[in-house]
Amino acid sequence: MLIDALQYILPSRAVFLQMREANMSAVHVTVGYHENFLSVVENLQSWNYWFEECGDLISRAMTHSDILAANVAGKTAILFGLQNPLPFSADLARVELLHQLGIRFCQITYNQQSLLGSGCFEPVDSGLTAFGREVVNEMNRVGMIIDLSHAGHKTAMDVVAFSKRPVTVTHANPHKWHRVPRNLNCDLLQAISDTGGMVGFSLYPHHLNQGSRCTLTSFSEMVADMIRCYGTKMFGIGSDLCQDQPDKVVNWMRNGHWRKSPVPSAAFPEPVSWFSDNSDFPGLAIGLRGAGLSEPEISGILGENWITFWEKGFVGVC
Repeated sequence: MLIDALQYILPSRAVFLQMREANMSAVHVTVGYHENFLSVVENLQSWNYWFEECGDLISRAMTHSDILAANVAGKTAILFGLQNPLPFSADLARVELLHQLGIRFCQITYNQQSLLGSGCFEPVDSGLTAFGREVVNEMNRVGMIIDLSHAGHKTAMDVVAFSKRPVTVTHANPHKWHRVPRNLNCDLLQAISDTGGMVGFSLYPHHLNQGSRCTLTSFSEMVADMIRCYGTKMFGIGSDLCQDQPDKVVNWMRNGHWRKSPVPSAAFPEPVSWFSDNSDFPGLAIGLRGAGLSEPEISGILGENWITFWEKGFVGVC
């Protein structure tokens, strides 16, 4: 079971062939950054084309059973998520509607302040808002996974404490290993561990010690250290792979429509030599083995932990 819990790929048959080359069981793909509700619907509509065009390689998944069925059929299950709650607008009913449309993950915010809470780049983190508490309750009810990847520290801690169900950080690394705002402080990691949540280790260079020059050995030793601190079952991979996206997308990711004068154009960083596309995913096992992880621990990190977590997380509650 090989699972990547966060990608923002530009879909193509070539990418899906790489997923199958790697025998990827499931990939969670982003279908919303700064899009409003209707734009997310349009993105989902465009994915319908890929499911029809490449139905021999990929399959839409909304449940744990869908993932297992895709694997039996020799396909990679594709799940959908949002990196920003903007499609909810200020309408709580949108949570259930988007869940019905196939959205299984949503972040509390994407770097900046949202109606739910503060992002990790806000100068003041005011925490989970009143509307945010309502949305957390509704996500808990329908079975939509809460993602804290771009949230501010106080907001993230508030969500972990308030949520009635375990939450995730789909793509980040420990702050003590690489000190950037997007990475996670020890008290947040402990809180997620204490409440049964999960963290996906990111392979995006900005989240890695020494960036694009990070070695598989360094990454794997960090993973081993986290397992010693918090246990085996809490971690997986959320690569944050943005394969084949043009550099102009970076400006969109950072600025959306909210900034009048966008910051100077940026480009995607050079990927690490040991992970540039889905076909490299199985090779992570080599580094993890070298860092002393057991075969069951490696299987957990590369996918088994996610599938176990999602089996309960995707099920709504009364």
